[in-house]
Amino acid sequence: MSKPYLTPTDVAQLLMVSPITVRQWAARGALKAELTPGGHRRFLPQEVERFARERGVDLTRSEAPLAVRVLVVDDDPQALRFVTELLSAYPEIETATAQDGFNAGKMVHSFKPDVLLLDLFMPALDGFAVCRQLKQEPATRGLRVLTMTGYPSPENLRRSLDAGAEACLGKPLDTHRLLELLTGAASNRALA
Repeated sequence: MSKPYLTPTDVAQLLMVSPITVRQWAARGALKAELTPGGHRRFLPQEVERFARERGVDLTRSEAPLAVRVLVVDDDPQALRFVTELLSAYPEIETATAQDGFNAGKMVHSFKPDVLLLDLFMPALDGFAVCRQLKQEPATRGLRVLTMTGYPSPENLRRSLDAGAEACLGKPLDTHRLLELLTGAASNRALA
């Protein structure tokens, strides 16, 4: 009789992360996997349950956790991948991306994020202009904007806050600070 194995995609759906994240957990040994003769990772359900329990994730819950929708805007594809992969480890955070200020404007209206994580220096329409425009529109005035830049300086911080951002993060990102700010978004929504 064969064991009831789960694929990385099955586990990703259960834990609400990407299959890439599941594979990384397995590669680091955090989530025990068995290899098929073809070299594919497979997971026992009880191992996935142990892993989830250790991280405080209840796989039996009927309601989805309160989600925070984050639109990540950066013209650097590597930066986009890094941030979305980081956030994919948190089932309460849903992400979408845009690679420039113009597409960010479109995505704000279609994705309807709670938080915009916005690079300041992009070609054509920079993050300062995007933030100012969103804060001038009645429909998007309440959108939380967190800016990020590879050029942190008092001047860029001041310009960012003057445009309406609530915080300006330097790159490389302080991931703990970013997650604190996003967790605050979840708390704020829960109180609204």
